[in-house]
Amino acid sequence: MQSGELAIEMRGVRKTFGNKVAVEGIDLEIPKGSLHGFIGPNGAGKSTTIRMIMSILFPDRGELSVLGKRSAVESKDRIGYLPEERGVYKKMKVGAFLHHMGRLKGLDAGVSLRKRVDEWLEKIDLPDVSKKKCEELSKGMQQKVQFVSCVLHDPDLVILDEPFSGLDPVNMRLLRDLINEQHQQGRTVIFSTHVMAQAQQLCDHIVMIHNGKKVLDDPLDVIRSRHRPESVWFDPIDGSGVDRVARIPGVTGVSVVDGRNRAGFDGSIDPTEAVRVLADAAPMHGVELHRPGLEDIFISIVTGNDLSADDKARLRAELRGTGGES
Repeated sequence: MQSGELAIEMRGVRKTFGNKVAVEGIDLEIPKGSLHGFIGPNGAGKSTTIRMIMSILFPDRGELSVLGKRSAVESKDRIGYLPEERGVYKKMKVGAFLHHMGRLKGLDAGVSLRKRVDEWLEKIDLPDVSKKKCEELSKGMQQKVQFVSCVLHDPDLVILDEPFSGLDPVNMRLLRDLINEQHQQGRTVIFSTHVMAQAQQLCDHIVMIHNGKKVLDDPLDVIRSRHRPESVWFDPIDGSGVDRVARIPGVTGVSVVDGRNRAGFDGSIDPTEAVRVLADAAPMHGVELHRPGLEDIFISIVTGNDLSADDKARLRAELRGTGGES
């Protein structure tokens, strides 16, 4: 792909902090207009990669370009950035804060900017907070206001570091819709998350990072096509159904994942045939083919499926956890 078609290009990028290697040999090509998700557990190197893209940190070696420039600083008015470390000017009123941020990004002061601020506050369900101080808002409200400050100037590139952290389900959905809107308007959107279900709902391209290294970099539909279903959810009417399923030839084991029974099966059973066989094994409330999600795929890639069920459960809990450098 030609450089002019890329929003971001990285070649052999490495970053260390003392003896710790945070990012090692990252190569990336992010086309303009794409929606990329950086996923991986906390501490994987996602935020370090984003901070290098933003020229907050500088690589020890390797090459990096942003919007055709050697540094994000040269394109700063074309970028919207929501850092992992949240922050607004707490003593400023919300409207004045957003007006100030718009001016910093090159927007002209006046009626049009005030109208733009009011329209965005309406869009994030905070139409009446313009005259309130930022510190009077809840953390979730502050986070939505900071998102507006990131996109108020209609940037070409939107970079969001753990944007859903700390939001309730209703505001997660609102933010997801707003991110989709940015993408549909032709902007390049990158966001990082350790909660892989969020990336699965939003992204058209996934970059998995583990221990500072890129372990996967593909369109979501390609990833799904490579990983065939190898298990079935089932809900037996009585407890004996679990034992009957476990004895079916080709079933490799039965486990409980997220409160649901899941039966794994080997290559001797076709996925659609596995659903029929399980449904015939015992009276069931329901049987459903389980398609591997990004959590399953990540665990498979980084462990080679050598972990026990308990160790996989602990890794899943880590992937859904919070806190820590990402």
